[in-house]
Amino acid sequence: MKNRFNIGYFITEGFRSIFAHGLMSFAAVCMIVACLLIMGSFSLVAINAERMLSQAEDDNEFLAIIDETYTDAQIGQLQAQIEGVSNVASVTFITREEAKANYLGDYADEGLYADIPDEVFRDRFSVHVVDLELFSQTVAEVDALTGVVSIRAMGELADGFVTVRNVATALATALVLILAAVSLFIISNTIRLATFARREEIAIMKMCGATNGFVRWPFVFEGLMLGLTGAVIAFFVQWGIYAAIYRAVVANGAIGMFPLLSFGAIWAPVLGVFLLAGALIGACGSGFAIRRFLQV
Repeated sequence: MKNRFNIGYFITEGFRSIFAHGLMSFAAVCMIVACLLIMGSFSLVAINAERMLSQAEDDNEFLAIIDETYTDAQIGQLQAQIEGVSNVASVTFITREEAKANYLGDYADEGLYADIPDEVFRDRFSVHVVDLELFSQTVAEVDALTGVVSIRAMGELADGFVTVRNVATALATALVLILAAVSLFIISNTIRLATFARREEIAIMKMCGATNGFVRWPFVFEGLMLGLTGAVIAFFVQWGIYAAIYRAVVANGAIGMFPLLSFGAIWAPVLGVFLLAGALIGACGSGFAIRRFLQV
């Protein structure tokens, strides 16, 4: 028996085995589809949550109130100093009149507050940060500048965004890793059941002089093809589910509150991840399943 690597023979044997054990192959594909759908759903939730949190971070700002005795030239110099602080993304100057207009805009009945004199408000800078984790440090650096008389910042909100983002990322990563391990275990045992029915065939091949690699590779290719088949099916099912949810969010007018990514914007990386995960789960599952039967 020739023991050289013959990919054509291995693929042919893999296909033959898939159709010869149709029920077990169907079960393996179904398990791969189910596992990839679960992992894909958690991953898509994590991606959209990260995007929403990033947008919330982009909207986060703090206000630096300016010394009311400062001239326009001094205000320009102070703005340049703030822009030079590390972690500052942008600085916008707001006059006291604009500050009053913004304040009144927060109330439905502006008439009650329309008589507030402009002098009550002060010129200020709206400061956006780059990294929200350095929010408190940036506030302290700006507050220390001469000409900044006070800071209005929601530090607790910034810390809350950072905490939520870190927890969501850690939770999603842990769930994906756990589900990947569970998937590998299930697929390995599913294929092991199919392999058990062929244990005598494997024993005969070993007694005829076949190497472990020659016996193993058809099973690996079988698992690889099952994994890729399951990945393609799972991808289209995931597409349908995600598109239905996206249409429901848009139809309810909640896209502003929950700015989901359209599947068209992420289908390529999703397909790539599904194909890679399916191939690894199928091939590795088959490789693990065949090991015990090679000890003849």
